[in-house]
Amino acid sequence: MVGPTGVGKTYLCCALAHQACRPGFTTRYYRVPRLLTELAMAKGDGSYPELTRQLARLDVLVLDDWGLAPFTPTDTRELLEVIEDRHLGRSTVVASQLPIENWYAALGDPTAADAIMDRLVHHAHQLRLTGESMRKHRDPAPATSPA
Repeated sequence: MVGPTGVGKTYLCCALAHQACRPGFTTRYYRVPRLLTELAMAKGDGSYPELTRQLARLDVLVLDDWGLAPFTPTDTRELLEVIEDRHLGRSTVVASQLPIENWYAALGDPTAADAIMDRLVHHAHQLRLTGESMRKHRDPAPATSPA
């Protein structure tokens, strides 16, 4: 799911995950930067194998803020492992401001990018949202007073 800031990507991804929970599917939401931090910490404390097993077993994994910042080579390899473990067996929902056409470049490593794009994007239903930020309508900017 891609689109500009505020159009409802996160809201819709979480709504999909919530709907999956109703009949008992397991779900988890992560902002990609936090997931990458958690994976790095798990390597340090020895819990990495268990964390990756948990991620692989989830029925639905929501990855929000994909490509918000450029991925390091380590980030790209970690994402490849998570996506590979889930490929064709589990659902992964991705939300990004970055157009899909730019994901390959953001991932950096061409070999890993090919593998991620093949497993993630080529088997996906793509939703491209457009419009103004919902926050503009919900939370109007405060009026400014004259100086």
